[in-house]
Amino acid sequence: MKMIADFHTHTIFSDGELVPAELIRRAIHSGIEAVAITDHADFSNIELNLSNIKKICEKINLLYENNNKFKVLPGVEITHVPPALIKGAVNLARKSGAQVVVVHGETLSEPVEKGTNLAALNEDIDILAHPGLITEKEAKLAKENGIYLELSYRKGHCLANGHIAGTAKKFGAGLIISSDAHSPSDILDETKYNNVGLGAGLTKEELNKIKENAMTLLRKYKIA
Repeated sequence: MKMIADFHTHTIFSDGELVPAELIRRAIHSGIEAVAITDHADFSNIELNLSNIKKICEKINLLYENNNKFKVLPGVEITHVPPALIKGAVNLARKSGAQVVVVHGETLSEPVEKGTNLAALNEDIDILAHPGLITEKEAKLAKENGIYLELSYRKGHCLANGHIAGTAKKFGAGLIISSDAHSPSDILDETKYNNVGLGAGLTKEELNKIKENAMTLLRKYKIA
């Protein structure tokens, strides 16, 4: 089975424009079958964000549990946390109930501290978001630790998608396509999703593999 899933989205609990319910509704309308809500967080708000996000996730999943129509996962995007502190932030997120842990990687469009990618890839995370000019060493580590590297739909972050895809393929690291949605216009549909992968130089077969990766991630947390 292949599916369209988006494991990197934002709501009003960080810098997104939508309450979680509207984000979920718009995702369902666009044909997305699973979403993780992963608002920006550090030690100041990880627990608060997850305590709120888990409430809507529980209700939506209960609503749809009999027809398997849609799944929503509580998550977090650990953002601009110094590399030496990422381990503690990841552990706190897991303790607070995050099913999907994303770390804000060394994107070309923001001054993320050097060493963030490497620190994140050594921890219990699911996705390294928009990792920019990821190195071969980092791609190998992602492969070894089963961490997905993100191809991003978001402006600015998407600039390195071709490099990320090529480096990941060279070393067999898994890829995930995400919207990094902050507004209604960011929400993926199947065409946007496919264009991110094809625009990064992937074949249709490689794009299908990314869709399979989404199912693998859902099974990891016994969601699918």
